[in-house]
Amino acid sequence: MKKIKEVIVVEGKDDTVRIKKAVNADTLETRGSAISEETIEQIRRLQAERGVIVFTDPDFSGEKIRKTISAEVPDVKHAFLARRDAVPSKKGSLGVEHATPEVIREALGKVYTEAADTPLQITRDDLLDADLIAGTHAKQRRMELCEILNIGYVNGKQLVKRLQLFQVSREAFQAAVDELDQK
Repeated sequence: MKKIKEVIVVEGKDDTVRIKKAVNADTLETRGSAISEETIEQIRRLQAERGVIVFTDPDFSGEKIRKTISAEVPDVKHAFLARRDAVPSKKGSLGVEHATPEVIREALGKVYTEAADTPLQITRDDLLDADLIAGTHAKQRRMELCEILNIGYVNGKQLVKRLQLFQVSREAFQAAVDELDQK
């Protein structure tokens, strides 16, 4: 089983159990979206010592946790699950705990590191031209694009920022749009 050096930050115990079925890694649980200052301090220390991968649920709470950690701890890495891979088999909400070990390994194999001060490569006009905002099928296309690029779903207002943070090149963006257009 693959050993991961970084500590994986997840939301809860069930996520930890599922991660450990997929890879050999240490986890830190935030225990919900209201992250305490103590937890932030632990994440800072872990980032300095081993590195951190934020791997939260593909929902509003998971995105809130991701943004909080990113704002407080620079240079953390991010792994994302597609919403379809986090659907429970019975009742419940979307979550890492519902993903298969294969999907978790794949997501952890495609981590991103934020870079807030990179030059803007993709503009709002590019998103309009690609029918990713302000169109009847824009939301669906955006969901599929984010899945292709493995950057986690965001709304139209946040997409330019997400593409910049994760240093998605113009070429990778265009290849993803071309893939969308072929569907």
